[in-house]
Amino acid sequence: MPFVNVKLVEGVFSEDEKHAMAKALSDVMVQFEGSEAFREVVWVLIEELHRDGWHIGGRPFRGPASLMETLENSKAIVETVDGRPTTRPEWAEAAPVKDIGQ
Repeated sequence: MPFVNVKLVEGVFSEDEKHAMAKALSDVMVQFEGSEAFREVVWVLIEELHRDGWHIGGRPFRGPASLMETLENSKAIVETVDGRPTTRPEWAEAAPVKDIGQ
């Protein structure tokens, strides 16, 4: 029995959108399982978690309003990276941890 667990920020999606999401995820599982017979045993659990529990980059998540801030921070970091690192050691060298004065 395939079990798909989706965690979302509370209140971002409407009830209809969550139902559509569950149907689409079920469709994907049936496609990968290879038989329509699996549809009846695909379980999709959509959990909504309170916004206070979500953090991105160490900052509280404010819903869609956080998207632009996250993209701007990502762009600023990418612009400081030297080269095109592909391994964790290369990333550590190209974008070292900032000294936060501890």
